[in-house]
Amino acid sequence: MKIKILGPGCPNCKVLEANTKKALEELKMKANVEKVTDIAKIMEYGVMSTPALVVNEKVVSYGRVLTSEEIKKFLK
Repeated sequence: MKIKILGPGCPNCKVLEANTKKALEELKMKANVEKVTDIAKIMEYGVMSTPALVVNEKVVSYGRVLTSEEIKKFLK
């Protein structure tokens, strides 16, 4: 599983990354979590507001910080 956190490195992006790692831990799942901070690459996903969560190259959320419980729904 590949997971990407899209965002310029703002506090919300860091919280989303932490919540994603927490969700993975709680589900006992392994995944490659990558931070994408390059605006041009973020735009390639069609995301206009960050932070965004991408799971296996599919944008599942953008513009808000998901809780670890919300992220678990996308990972199952």
